[in-house]
Amino acid sequence: MKILLKRVITAYECDKTKTVDIAIENGKIKDVGINLDFKADRTIDGKGKLVAFPGLFDMHVHFRDPGLTYKEDILTGAEAAKAGGFTGVACMPNTVPPIDSVDVLSYVKEKAALTGIDVLPIACVSKGMKGKELTDFSELKRAGAVAFSDDGRPVENSELMRKALEQSKETGVTVISHCEDLNIINGGIINKGKVSKALGVAGMDRASEDYITAREIALAMSMDAHVHIAHVSTVGSCNIIRAAKADGVKVTCETAPHYFTFTDEKLYAKDADYRMSPPLRTEKDRKAVEKAVCDGTIDCIITDHAPHSEEDKADFYKAPNGVVGLETSLAATLTKLYHTGLLSLYRIQKLMSENPRKILGLEPVSLTKGSVADITVFDPDLEWTVEKEKLHSKSKNSVFKGEKLKGKVLYTISKGKVVFENDDK
Repeated sequence: MKILLKRVITAYECDKTKTVDIAIENGKIKDVGINLDFKADRTIDGKGKLVAFPGLFDMHVHFRDPGLTYKEDILTGAEAAKAGGFTGVACMPNTVPPIDSVDVLSYVKEKAALTGIDVLPIACVSKGMKGKELTDFSELKRAGAVAFSDDGRPVENSELMRKALEQSKETGVTVISHCEDLNIINGGIINKGKVSKALGVAGMDRASEDYITAREIALAMSMDAHVHIAHVSTVGSCNIIRAAKADGVKVTCETAPHYFTFTDEKLYAKDADYRMSPPLRTEKDRKAVEKAVCDGTIDCIITDHAPHSEEDKADFYKAPNGVVGLETSLAATLTKLYHTGLLSLYRIQKLMSENPRKILGLEPVSLTKGSVADITVFDPDLEWTVEKEKLHSKSKNSVFKGEKLKGKVLYTISKGKVVFENDDK
């Protein structure tokens, strides 16, 4: 199908934008210009109000497939991704069984091929995610692994992590670290502080994150290897990473919108939908994460999309940690960072499209002639309230439920095909 995006706003060079037409044919961008003479099968007119980004990419999601498909599966996860404007995601390996073999990785790839977007597998650092023995990095890379992680838990053994970084350097595939010291957490379920004390529950001390973040940076520095720090949530980790980057350490990192939007005061409601790992923390931490996003310390915004059923989340004290986020990520980022004047559209585009692909070594996607036609079209000014019942994910455990957000995805185009169209536009 030939598609013409007419009069859409594109972002480039810091805070600069321009309104253009984008012609799409045979899955690629055929031309970009003003008043293009292009005979399209379908025209989407942005009327100078809609914004087009290179397709969003989330390098940190959990699709629970195989093994826990009552929470989510690859097909429903992909539908949530499309509704959020994502044309690509990378799936964490803490499935049942975990993605530690070519057979399981191949299963993910085969099912991903049915989704219409890029659903790319991340393989385990250790066999069975037990932290005892490394997986075969070279074999799994050849089979299609785009990164390695034991996310959901840390690699507890420092020497095993050092060896993982050694393998990462040899294979050229990124290791992603879940930075939590389980001994320090010691059964905590929310941030350790005044809220945990008031509720009488065990807290998760921020030192658990800061300590492993510092360990990973020390190991990466000693190996002259690259390490990627997942879901940064503390002022300490932000400062450690910022200093390491200034010293030339090959470290990149990510955060999720809930960490620069909310604090642990949400937990006063004793609603497990506000529980995740790492947890919501204090206003000081929230501001530090926000600053780190804005000053470039944090390289990308991810969702850590972690579906859990309503039954799983029913008991505040016993519920697993994790929240869904694919369908609210762009809107939350626009609301908190763009509409407040903290970040330009161009910077958000880099955080949510360009940088994640770059960190994983994937082919770049752009709004230029010849690029694959992966495009996210959204109205930056459309206000809406998150109704969890309308989410495409099997699970509805959204930390943004009931929140009014400004900015909404209207079309997601993957490989030149419209794979999502918002019915409420």
